[in-house]
Amino acid sequence: MAQQQQPLIILPEGTTRNLGRDAQRNNILAGKVLAETVRTTLGPKGMDKMLVDGLGDIVVTNDGVTILKEMDIEHPAAKMLVEVAKTQEDEVGDGTTTAVIIAGELLKRSEELLDQEIHPTIIALGYRQAAQKAIELLDQISIDADDKDTLLKVAMTAMTGKGTEKAREPLAELIVGAVSQVVEDGKVDSEQIKIESKDGAAIEDSELVSGVIIDKEKVHPGMPSEINGAKIALVNSAIEVKETEVDAEIRITDPAQMQAFIEQEENMIKEMVDELVAAGANVLFCQKGIDDLAQHYLSKAGILATRRVKKSDMEKLAKATGAKIVTNIEDLSADDLGDAGLVAEDKVSGDDMIFVKECKDPKAVTLLLRGSTSHVVDEIERAVEDAIGVVASTVEDGKVVVGGGAPEIAIAKGLKDYAETISGREQLAVTAFAEALEVVPRTLAENAGLDSIDSLVDLRAAHEDSIYMGLNVFEGGVTDMKEAGVIEPQRVKKQAIQSAAEAAEMILRIDDVIASSSQGAAAGAPAPDMGMGGMPPM
Repeated sequence: MAQQQQPLIILPEGTTRNLGRDAQRNNILAGKVLAETVRTTLGPKGMDKMLVDGLGDIVVTNDGVTILKEMDIEHPAAKMLVEVAKTQEDEVGDGTTTAVIIAGELLKRSEELLDQEIHPTIIALGYRQAAQKAIELLDQISIDADDKDTLLKVAMTAMTGKGTEKAREPLAELIVGAVSQVVEDGKVDSEQIKIESKDGAAIEDSELVSGVIIDKEKVHPGMPSEINGAKIALVNSAIEVKETEVDAEIRITDPAQMQAFIEQEENMIKEMVDELVAAGANVLFCQKGIDDLAQHYLSKAGILATRRVKKSDMEKLAKATGAKIVTNIEDLSADDLGDAGLVAEDKVSGDDMIFVKECKDPKAVTLLLRGSTSHVVDEIERAVEDAIGVVASTVEDGKVVVGGGAPEIAIAKGLKDYAETISGREQLAVTAFAEALEVVPRTLAENAGLDSIDSLVDLRAAHEDSIYMGLNVFEGGVTDMKEAGVIEPQRVKKQAIQSAAEAAEMILRIDDVIASSSQGAAAGAPAPDMGMGGMPPM
């Protein structure tokens, strides 16, 4: 009698596995669904999404990366496209929706090629060749520019279609002013532009402060609320009696000794305040605590002080005022102090804030954004962050392209010509890549309520004469985008095309999804219910 062969079990119980075409189909479907979700938010006529979390908190936005971050996404392939949006946000600050919908369209086109029995590796290779050629074509259609007028147009284009649209001109002035102020050696550290947002006023009341706003109040009511010609000390240690390094016990046998002990502590704190006065400081920002007694002495000395200031704010204060952050107050000298024309405590929307203004050539500035409600202010802040990112990219690269879907049509036209020079099946993948890029002008037309086919045909015809012809979604025709002032940084398009191509290529190369039991549903198939104790269900 033949011995019955024992089944070989490699994967743990409850693991699900999708192989070959099923795995590809599932992953492509996930990418397409995600792209469709954010697609309606693209362009000046894009709609907003309302996202409600488990606690009932509401976010209303049309910012692609915010939507994707707030959504509770389970599918592993969809998570890869969320990473595309996050990378786009980190690198450029704008174009997140564009990157995701191009990636989704590339996956959709690849499905058609897979149905024609073209191997995924050939499609991936074709996409890689197309992406490289697309970047070359993008360089050819780019315009050199870094003057203020161009920067203003770039900022306004980034804010069109967002909550800031009605006040985009004054906001663009503030943003360009902020970015121009923090440029160092041709590079922009956007971390040095602090954004403080407060509701209870109109968007037009937003202002650019040549210095830093600290969301704190002075520590003692007796301190002055306003100091002109401020000399600022930044201290990152506590102004209080220092604890001993080791546990120590002090035995006091006489009331006089007790008095002497208290006086000694008082003198230590007084000496610290005297050090500040001797150095010439009249404003103190402390990263740690300030003792009650120290507050009293600082108040008597006429010094405006605040405590528990965030480390990031201390660094911005140093950049804005030229002060050095001191650890030991005994080492403080006049050279360590920073300068500001005015330091004042002011009430904004019911909260006390300390304004450090009128700094000489500050390398850190603050944008105080206002809006009618907290949801409005949050959306303004997201739009302003995008605009800061695109202005910074333009300052660093000095290269821009026009908007309105014009670059995508120009690149698609160039790619179709390039495809004819390629032999082999990769030609089909390059053509598919070209057609996928046309999703941007097509979506712009759909979101504006225009006929997408007519718009695409008109755009292609117009590009025979000029590469700057784009879709005017407000009037419904084809216009010269360069003259209309619709301008975007080259880096936004470059990053979107590269990220989308790489993500689509990575997803295409997956032919096997192995998910553990807890992730079974996420991978597209529910884990089998094994019932009690691993036995088959009754």
